[in-house]
Amino acid sequence: MLPVPLRVRLTLWYSLVLAGILSLFGLAVYIALVTRLTSQIDITLREAADTIVDTIEVDPILPPSMPPVGKLGLPGLYAQVWRPNGTLHSATDNLSPYTSDPLDAEALASGRTTLRNVYVSEAHLRVLTLPIYTYQGELIAYVQTATGLQSVDTVKQILVLVLVVGGCVAVMASATVGSLSAGRALRPLNTITQTALQITRADDLSRRIPLPPGGPRDEVSRLAHAFNESLERLEKLFNAQRRFLADVSHELRTPLTAIRGNVDLLRRMGGADLTSLDAIQSEAERMSRLVGDILLLAQAETGNLPLVKAQVELDTLLLEIFREAQVLSAGVNIHIGEIDQALVLGDRDRLKQLFLNLVSNALKFTPEGGRVTLGLARVNDWARLTIADTGSGIPPADLPRIFERFYRADKARSRALGGAGLGLSIAQRIAHMHGGRIEVASDGVAGHGTTFSVWLPLAPTGMALAQTAPHKAMPVKTRPFPFAKSGEAAKKG
Repeated sequence: MLPVPLRVRLTLWYSLVLAGILSLFGLAVYIALVTRLTSQIDITLREAADTIVDTIEVDPILPPSMPPVGKLGLPGLYAQVWRPNGTLHSATDNLSPYTSDPLDAEALASGRTTLRNVYVSEAHLRVLTLPIYTYQGELIAYVQTATGLQSVDTVKQILVLVLVVGGCVAVMASATVGSLSAGRALRPLNTITQTALQITRADDLSRRIPLPPGGPRDEVSRLAHAFNESLERLEKLFNAQRRFLADVSHELRTPLTAIRGNVDLLRRMGGADLTSLDAIQSEAERMSRLVGDILLLAQAETGNLPLVKAQVELDTLLLEIFREAQVLSAGVNIHIGEIDQALVLGDRDRLKQLFLNLVSNALKFTPEGGRVTLGLARVNDWARLTIADTGSGIPPADLPRIFERFYRADKARSRALGGAGLGLSIAQRIAHMHGGRIEVASDGVAGHGTTFSVWLPLAPTGMALAQTAPHKAMPVKTRPFPFAKSGEAAKKG
């Protein structure tokens, strides 16, 4: 079967619906008019029959006196009076051609009052047959009155012609207007189709569906807007994927170049060199970390990253991170600020990875002698963990993009420090998978540093109380920190 265009289908539906409505309307008008005209004729026939009946004199002793029917009030009326034995008593003068035959023989034989349409000598008549009885119930005569239906038939024919011709004209006009309206309304769909085909053939996601300014905001217009937004989203994703592949290629090229150079050096030396082997191992480990981070991001983005959710005490986890950060500090002072008890539901290992990524990032960009402060606070139904440093800070223009993969605010320095630009992306993904978020604040001024805030939803109240009840005797704020690097930090603890 050949495909039927949507424009044709809409036009057909419009035309069929209109034809159905006009047919029902025409049928109702036809029935109402015919019923009204027939009712008026029946009233006239009954009045004529009553006039004849009134002329009949019934005497209790003598036979009934029935004068002959001469003329009735209207020229188009006919009347006959028949005796019970079936003989004609009298008839109107205008019935001379039909005097010997009953106007409605079948109704006359039935003996009942009837109103019927009959044909008499090819004349279409409406006939009333009325039996006449005495007070004692004796049948004395039949009165038949009739009138021609030629005018009614003419009106009916004209009405049917008007309804049929008018209905056909209306349906044709509706089909024409509907086809033009549907074509105009569906024109943007053709534009969408052509744009999609052009994008497919040219691999150009920068194309957009042209929309006139101030145009109608109908369903097709909203579809075009949605399609343009999808194209914009796809273009961004495509460009991000292209940049991602370029960045991955660049990041892998550097360690591969180093490994190849050291292998060539070992081959020329004809033996093992510890320095070259260490360099090869370092670059191989860097490649392994990079591949692992890329795999982790890919799993998180596709929703395939497994999470083992359980109750996690963030204050205890923060102390572990504090201890591990001291080993990595390299001359940077690490302090613990305000710390509250906070219980969340999540994967402890992934949360630890999130916090360690942020802490290592702070240590990396904080010069020797600087300060990194960790803190934990409860804010309504949220736990807020903060990592604040006194490093070089992040320029405000770079803040919206720092969570992009492979993005570096200071590319030369970041690459020198060994970063691949994936740590913050991983941290953000882990936070989102736990129903939280990461906020960053920095003015880009050296020495003012950067503050990262991780917001995580607290565990349900009942669960939190059950978990924290054993620790009421020793709040976290009063715990000693024998491993603190400064007396100030131990005093705050």
